[in-house]
Amino acid sequence: MTYFGKIHSYDSGKGAGTITPEKGGENLAFVKADLHQEAAEPKAGQRFGYETRQAGDGKAQAINLQQEQGQSAEKQQS
Repeated sequence: MTYFGKIHSYDSGKGAGTITPEKGGENLAFVKADLHQEAAEPKAGQRFGYETRQAGDGKAQAINLQQEQGQSAEKQQS
């Protein structure tokens, strides 16, 4: 199932970040390897679709992140 959220933070040095689910709940961690557009670094506020899985510590993690098309123009108007 695909969920949607906005990037909360991303640390390019660590290659990891968090995404805030649109429907509420705790921020989910993700790693750069789970981004479909690995070459482009995500920025705070960008909207992404994602799936979830249970990480080794039992917490949910965002995987298969795909940036929503057409969001950059919307963000600039904000």
